[in-house]
Amino acid sequence: MSSICQIEIDDRNLPPPTPEIEQERKVAMFDLLEENSFDLPARDDRAVPDGPYHVSLSIRDKRLVFDVAAQDGGPAVEFHLSLSPFRQVVKDYWQICESYYEAVKNLPPSQIETIDMARRGIHDEGARILAERLEGKAKVDNDTARRLFTLICVLHFGG
Repeated sequence: MSSICQIEIDDRNLPPPTPEIEQERKVAMFDLLEENSFDLPARDDRAVPDGPYHVSLSIRDKRLVFDVAAQDGGPAVEFHLSLSPFRQVVKDYWQICESYYEAVKNLPPSQIETIDMARRGIHDEGARILAERLEGKAKVDNDTARRLFTLICVLHFGG
């Protein structure tokens, strides 16, 4: 299994993130680059360059765009995913995150833990949807799908 060696988020046309969203983004990017599994399967008769890969995520024309390049900068593949399957889970994720951020300030640890468990469950659902949407386009493990889902949430929040 190959990996992502560089990740970029094209957020030029998005509103500035809140401090919490910026923190989510930084942690996801750091964790993703520390450890991930990302590989491109052979497609039709086209050769696919070996990884590691540079990945750029953006939203264009209401679609999530993965622009993947080889480590030397040469283009590997670009694929577009509909945002529709992500809309509800992203909305649910940000709602539970807001509850979590408030809970950390005001509630006892037992209640924070309950909210965090719900947050992780929604995050897992988002990662599962992403892995399904990437099928045939890119192979990722669960942790990589979770971290990429966080970055999609950051993009989707602004979009």
